[in-house]
Amino acid sequence: MLMKLLLSTDRIQAYLIRDLLAMHGVRTHLFNENMQGAVGGLPVDAALPQIWLEDDADLERARGLLVQFEADRGREGEHVCGACREPNPITFESCWNCGAAVKPG
Repeated sequence: MLMKLLLSTDRIQAYLIRDLLAMHGVRTHLFNENMQGAVGGLPVDAALPQIWLEDDADLERARGLLVQFEADRGREGEHVCGACREPNPITFESCWNCGAAVKPG
């Protein structure tokens, strides 16, 4: 059964969160991704991007991932990819250059 997880402030953030959840096996649906132009004719919350869980059994795991997402947004610095030696922002889980998994060092 579908369950609303969150209203996002913008479409890009909604994509990031949707993709983060998908990387961790949480299936979602993104609604209203193109509705921001309707603000003014609709209530604001009706036009914001919404992420809904496909399975409400994923709710606690999804909430934990959102807490971690918010905590990671404030982190600064970089780490070097072990595969190609390219510097990556500390918040990246995959190297922007070669795609290898990277971990803060």
